[in-house]
Amino acid sequence: MRDPEHPPVFVYGTLRPGQGNHARHVRGRTLSEEPAVLPGAILYEGPGYPFALPEPGCEVRGEVLQPEPAQYAPLLTALDELEGYRPGARDNLYERELRTVRLSDGSTTDAWVYFAAAPMACRLRTSGTPLPGGRWPAAASGQAARKEESR
Repeated sequence: MRDPEHPPVFVYGTLRPGQGNHARHVRGRTLSEEPAVLPGAILYEGPGYPFALPEPGCEVRGEVLQPEPAQYAPLLTALDELEGYRPGARDNLYERELRTVRLSDGSTTDAWVYFAAAPMACRLRTSGTPLPGGRWPAAASGQAARKEESR
């Protein structure tokens, strides 16, 4: 059962299992990590990492990370710092929002999601490159993508 006081975190880029920031910031600090889809969002290629933006009719593929209770606050603080997010700041790189995500078993849960903050969002919408299939890295096509979709 999910704890509404400590929602999980939906990750779609360098924090995903197998990526560098997962190893540095997340590994060993979660109770579970499971495939999930963020409906109503689109993924754009960024400078070495992706950015999600709200977009009806699209979806982003990633994982839901449920931090261990004792690791919840320290992990969220570390992720906020990594993502350049400070509540109420005007110069954030990302904004953290609570959104509903769909788990691989078809159920849903609310999870924290980092979306591109306004200046970057504007730049991406005018001259950015959307990632096909809402998946990063974009090379995650072919057999790996088919395996993920079958979950």
